[in-house]
Amino acid sequence: MSTLFVCVSCRREGDPSEPRPGARLFAALSQQAADLDIQPVECLSNCTRSCTVAVAAPGKWTYIVGNLDPEQNVDDVLQFARLHGASADGLTVWRERPVHVRKNTIARVPPMPTVKEPS
Repeated sequence: MSTLFVCVSCRREGDPSEPRPGARLFAALSQQAADLDIQPVECLSNCTRSCTVAVAAPGKWTYIVGNLDPEQNVDDVLQFARLHGASADGLTVWRERPVHVRKNTIARVPPMPTVKEPS
């Protein structure tokens, strides 16, 4: 299963709204996806392209996706998180990703190497 990390401190410069857009995105995702592991995080260091999420799983590629709108992109994020979870290595078919995810992927990070136990 993949984990969806949602930056709850995200907000665009000059946006004084409360709760912050990142917190609203987290709440909307959590309400619609009991089947996913969704975790709030304080900062994904992508403030200029907020709101931001990361989708990760052990042994899989991690994706960082930004420029998300808590009112418009919930379904896109959920669809992508489920595609990631169903993929053996986290590499999803580009054309199967929601258009917003395709156009706003900030980074794709390779899986961390596994630590070998000493013999």
